[in-house]
Amino acid sequence: MSADIDNYNADELVPPEWLNEQFFKDVLTHNHNDANVKVIDFKISPATAKGDHYASIMFRAEIEYSIGDEKLSKPIIIKTMPEQEGHKKDFLGDAKFFPTEIAMYTEVLPKLEAILREAGDETSLCAKCIYHTLEPRQVMVFEDLVPQGYSVVRKRVANLEEIKAAIAKLAKWHAVSFKLLKEDPTMFDKMKYDLTEVPNYLEQDFMKTSLPNLIKSLGKNDKLKGYLKYLEPLTETLLSRWVEIIREYRENRQEDAYYVLCHGDFHLKNMMFKGTECMLLDFQISYVGSMTNDLLYAMYLFYGPEERRDRYDELIYFYFTNLTNTLKTIGYQGKLPSLVEFRKQLFERRHHEIFLMSIFLPGFNCMRKGQDPGELMTDPTKLAQMFDDKDFHEELEYLLPRMLHLGYFEQLE
Repeated sequence: MSADIDNYNADELVPPEWLNEQFFKDVLTHNHNDANVKVIDFKISPATAKGDHYASIMFRAEIEYSIGDEKLSKPIIIKTMPEQEGHKKDFLGDAKFFPTEIAMYTEVLPKLEAILREAGDETSLCAKCIYHTLEPRQVMVFEDLVPQGYSVVRKRVANLEEIKAAIAKLAKWHAVSFKLLKEDPTMFDKMKYDLTEVPNYLEQDFMKTSLPNLIKSLGKNDKLKGYLKYLEPLTETLLSRWVEIIREYRENRQEDAYYVLCHGDFHLKNMMFKGTECMLLDFQISYVGSMTNDLLYAMYLFYGPEERRDRYDELIYFYFTNLTNTLKTIGYQGKLPSLVEFRKQLFERRHHEIFLMSIFLPGFNCMRKGQDPGELMTDPTKLAQMFDDKDFHEELEYLLPRMLHLGYFEQLE
């Protein structure tokens, strides 16, 4: 396998030994339900660019094979857990990513798509998973969307048309899951391993030191230091309040809250585009939670600076219109969600938004510029430096006043 080591994650440069002829025969035999598959040749390369992801390793393979006299080829993506010793393997080793994602691909997403199709909506939410196993190792194999014309957006932010394509698809997903949860609140009980449930995640240095690093950085900026009096009181409580919001459906369900199956990691690298057509990726931390959670996550980890500043309200309305229209299309008979109530619930979960702005946004800002997420997670110096980024501070000059004007900082402690 040839690869430019500057463009790919180090642990994806050399495929593991078990990615061999027998493995590909097993995959194709399962896919075709035919034991007469014969692998002729295969080529393996890294499937993603450096910084695209952290919670797995991924390879692309092109397999030449035959069934009887017929010669075929199949491009696939292999997703598995990291095997190289180090922080990444230790950090992710006991996480429930693969059982969650396998359930999403094999049970949940097909059900959501089937309900849409019954209503005349031919939406496809994701690529097809053609093989999966948890033993002797955790592996999933997908159809490769690249030959179909899809690609990941890199080295730029998404444009407005791409954002709307993804948000429309999310709104349809949310609408179907909203209806299903109203009919059976236990429908998605398997989806309980959200990001806060990753072992030791909350104890990672970047989780504990990010807000103090932000406060230290703001103290050096004359335009922003006036906001320290609002953020400093949150140093002991913001993380726990964020956890409460993410786990709300399981631990403190609210009678009037709008709950859906959340994607959980709805950012730009977890989707692929073909023009304005979008496919969603990576359902490793999908969970049931407030409808607001994915939208706030999108604001800080998917939208570009211009959309955060100028189009936030427009995109909320766009999402909500698609949500309610889909609920009508699929025959939901209950009371439709209200935009006024939805905005109230956004405000009530403002700790989630402050958390995303303070901890996740600076990291994703640096990752978009090519920094390795592993280095940001493990190098205290680089972690601290990302809060001094000029572009991040320019955004804070808009984001912090907006929060102040909306009343976000009242009674937060």
